[in-house]
Amino acid sequence: MTEASTARRPPRWKFWIDRGGTFTDCIGVSPEGAVHVVKVLSSDSAPLVGIRRILNLNPDDPIQPCEVKMGTTVATNALLERKGRDHALLITKGFKDALEIGTQQRPKLFDLRIEKPTLLYSRVIEVEERISPRGEILAPLNEGLLRDRLSAIRQEGIDNLAVVLLHAFAFPEHEIRIADIARELGFTHVSCSHETCPEIGFTGRGDTATADAYLTPLLIDYLRELKQHLPGSSLKMMQSSGGLIEAEKFRGHNSILSGPAAGVVACARIGERFGFPKVIGFDMGGTSTDVSRYDGQFERVYETQTAGVRIKAPMIHIHTVAAGGGSLCRFHAGRLLSGPESAGSDPGPICYGLVDKEGNPKARDLAVTDINLFLGRLLPENFPFDLNKEAVKARMQSTAEQCRMEGQDFTPEETAEGFLQITNLKMAQAIKEVSVAQGHDVRDYLLCCFGGAGGQHACAIARQLGIKKILIHPFAGVLSAYGMGVADTVWEGSCPIGQLHLNEENLDSLKTPFEDLEREGVTLIESEGFTRDWIETQRKLDLRYVGTETPITLLEPKDGDYKKAFIDQHHQLYGYVREGRPIEILQCRVEVTSKTETDPGQFIASVQSERIGQERRTSVYFSGDNHEARVLNRSDLSAGEKVTGPALILESIGTVWVEPGFEAGIDEDQNLFLDWISEDHSETNYTTESDPISLEVFNNLFMSIAEQMGTILRLTSVSTNIKERLDFSCAVFDRVGRLVANAPHIPVHLGAMGETVRAVIDQCPKMKPGNVYVSNNPYRGGSHLPDITVVTPVFTSNDRPSFYVASRAHHADVGGVSPGSVPAFSTKIEEEGVLLDNVRLVSEGVFEEDVFKSLFTSGDHPARNLADNLADLQAQIAANNKGFHLLEDLVDRYSEEVVHAFMGHVRENAARQVCEALRKIPDGIHSFEDSLDDGNPIRVSIEVVGDRATVDFTGTGQEDPGNLNAPKAVVQSAVLYVFRCLVGEDIPLNEGCLQPIEIKIPKNSLIDPAPGHAVVGGNVETSQRIVDVLLGALGVAAASQGTMNNIAFGDEEFGYYETLAGGVGACEDYPGASAVHTHMTNTRVTDPEILETRHPIRLEQFTIRHGSGGEGKFPGGDGLIRQYRFLKPLDVSVLT
Repeated sequence: MTEASTARRPPRWKFWIDRGGTFTDCIGVSPEGAVHVVKVLSSDSAPLVGIRRILNLNPDDPIQPCEVKMGTTVATNALLERKGRDHALLITKGFKDALEIGTQQRPKLFDLRIEKPTLLYSRVIEVEERISPRGEILAPLNEGLLRDRLSAIRQEGIDNLAVVLLHAFAFPEHEIRIADIARELGFTHVSCSHETCPEIGFTGRGDTATADAYLTPLLIDYLRELKQHLPGSSLKMMQSSGGLIEAEKFRGHNSILSGPAAGVVACARIGERFGFPKVIGFDMGGTSTDVSRYDGQFERVYETQTAGVRIKAPMIHIHTVAAGGGSLCRFHAGRLLSGPESAGSDPGPICYGLVDKEGNPKARDLAVTDINLFLGRLLPENFPFDLNKEAVKARMQSTAEQCRMEGQDFTPEETAEGFLQITNLKMAQAIKEVSVAQGHDVRDYLLCCFGGAGGQHACAIARQLGIKKILIHPFAGVLSAYGMGVADTVWEGSCPIGQLHLNEENLDSLKTPFEDLEREGVTLIESEGFTRDWIETQRKLDLRYVGTETPITLLEPKDGDYKKAFIDQHHQLYGYVREGRPIEILQCRVEVTSKTETDPGQFIASVQSERIGQERRTSVYFSGDNHEARVLNRSDLSAGEKVTGPALILESIGTVWVEPGFEAGIDEDQNLFLDWISEDHSETNYTTESDPISLEVFNNLFMSIAEQMGTILRLTSVSTNIKERLDFSCAVFDRVGRLVANAPHIPVHLGAMGETVRAVIDQCPKMKPGNVYVSNNPYRGGSHLPDITVVTPVFTSNDRPSFYVASRAHHADVGGVSPGSVPAFSTKIEEEGVLLDNVRLVSEGVFEEDVFKSLFTSGDHPARNLADNLADLQAQIAANNKGFHLLEDLVDRYSEEVVHAFMGHVRENAARQVCEALRKIPDGIHSFEDSLDDGNPIRVSIEVVGDRATVDFTGTGQEDPGNLNAPKAVVQSAVLYVFRCLVGEDIPLNEGCLQPIEIKIPKNSLIDPAPGHAVVGGNVETSQRIVDVLLGALGVAAASQGTMNNIAFGDEEFGYYETLAGGVGACEDYPGASAVHTHMTNTRVTDPEILETRHPIRLEQFTIRHGSGGEGKFPGGDGLIRQYRFLKPLDVSVLT
């Protein structure tokens, strides 16, 4: 494919540039095809420095017209460092704080000192206007008032705006008019939310618009300055979507993954050239590792979060994990830990030898780079500066000595290899997230390795994943820059459809929006010098089952059968389909592409690696032994020559470690292939004995299972409470029902599910494979009736369950006297909904639908929406099935005996770390008392003796005649939450956390009511007061809002429920955060546009209640105001 403009002019120099945070990589291709590569330190002028260096020009010499394709982190760094352009936010009246409130979640579940992201905008103007979800003008735009307010801020020096109005994604007329007025008044840049993101979702679209207003003016100025030094040249920029665009059309919100996206493009093009249509990209840098997947088309996502800001824009799916060459390695509490903290460039790894002003070493902790050096996988002579290997040896020996002091007789080499094993596991798990977790067999893929540190770990990653072939391209050190040269020019557009059901008639109605988008995209691409003959278009639809949240984006099938394509994809992703449930169209998308003229293999032959030295041998420690490894230069290898591991292959930009069992070969274009030819070293031989390495490996594996279960549940559920508010938890249990791993979802669920699982075991002794059980009984481990727990026994080798997996999720309605099943004035349990007491939901693989229906329609107050209950239960079953299969895989890999042993070991380790936290609390009795609104007291005495504690609630009040009674399991969860906050480190959440703590709860009291008492308020209200009392006794923090602010509404057709954030209690030297969820909950709030679109509600105000947190040097946080108008008669229940 040829650019029209290229045919009309003589060949020019081409430059492909990746401006990163530290270095700027430049590839220059001369008119004759010769390739030149340079790296320069990043700065605003770095691209020009790189071009001039390649052209041998002086700093002030003019640059002749050329073609430049570039990616940049300018916008990303500005977002991370909050150094973008000042701007004002114009937002619908009543919602001035909506973006600050965001989802209302706190970023770190167990951090009492909550730090919310810094806002991007400096002013807010509330706009008098309102449009309904159906396009009705509820309040006309007050242009006179708007002009006055805009004129005032313009005089203050603000000349950039973000405009975010409710429902503007579908009805943008007010945003368009505001932009016109703003430009009349002299504003330079206006970002309208309907342009940056024409999709439903007020908060996400608003964040995207503010990010665009914050970043685009910065990019415009930067690129204008750059182009002034490139007269007559063409300049194209890489977007997060993996496509190039003219510099004049480059926008901030499309630039966040500019550099990394080009690396994925390069992997794809290189893989295709060598006949590998399926490629895993593995980019290991200093701080983190980026992984990606390509299988003939790029996997794209349409929302991400960067620096606390949600960005909704097309982008290549890149999964980042905090593991890299700078990841810190240390021994703590019986575990070897790698990351997530990084040494960064300062102090850097120990071997870099950086010192402070007094000459003392800056680095104190080992980094992964140090470990590779210590084991012989890096050679000091291959670095451009001297390395201090002796300092690394000393620190490694002291770390091994720490292990020995705790009874682990590890040599320094064994300890070091353990650190690498844990690091490699994390990176392999990240690759599974983009492949296996989405139904793709990773063994079918080529591993394309790049980045400065990737070559030292590629073989280990391939072994763990079962990948047989690795490719390390000669441009691996500058692959993102290379990706600029082989990328296509791409435009992507979309428009909302309005949730049409998928059928022939509605598909026909999409002809016009598709054609409009295609026309817009083709016109833009043609304006960049391409002829229509070389332009391709692709149509896509966002589809989902009605009632679910997460769409699947599908390319138009060749046979046009979107329904079949959706069902097949849904089954591949989630393992099941929803028979009879309609599919709806959410968004139509068009991608317009003009293919690059660059052949991925066109310029490789002219690249030469730097000669480093003659071949020799060196000792490398691997798999418990020292090996004599060959040391070769990549440039010395001949095409077709094979090198069997162990070997080190040196390059000027890095080192490749060829493990035993792998064979390396190079082709005529200097592409290095590594083939796994022997499985002798395929897996570490684990025993049932615990050690710091194996302990951390299994801790990560168990937690990953719980997290992957949670992902499936979130993506496949129907209820807003689950899919959007994230009111659920998933966990793994051993053969007797003890909690092994609980992904940190909702604190009130922590530790409580174990009692439910044990109740199932007690009541159902004759379980069979394929059985699934369901319970919400608050007197047998439940919290309140809407929280339904699904328990699946896992059979592996005998006729009794070996493990259990469970998921607990808040259903929208389970019956009761009020919609949403959260009645404010219930006095007995049957008024709160249907009680499920360990009922078999699936019998040997067959769903008991009749049993389900009879249960949910029984009693005086049946459930109001059986279809949604059924759909959410199926989602929970699917999540459990994911956990089931992952545990099966674990047993196949390590043996059931070993897995069982380490379930015990991780519990013991959790207990140990809680013991360490208890030792920091002064011995003695720490007491506190508070009360509910009616005066019913909650009293606690915490007696600490060494590393043990007794938490005694004696003196707490009697059973509440209403519904504020807290089940015993909820009290245990509150205790676990508080002591987990005190630990202050990332420890496994399991039954062991409560092992050093004795909890005394008076029977038939407010916090352990007799069966039959109402409990719905105990779970959501009393639990919060229990935490306040516990923190008060320990003197850690002042009381927070002490409630979850529950509101439920509905009628006989539907029920809706949400909890609302409030103020956080201050700590001794830190103010409380405002408008954020506290302690025992961390659910999201439903987006205003989604709320109004789905329910007969108008949200009239959603703001922070400023000043409500009190005064003082460290005041408490402010609460919020959420004001509803009901558009039809509804039953409303408020519990607060």
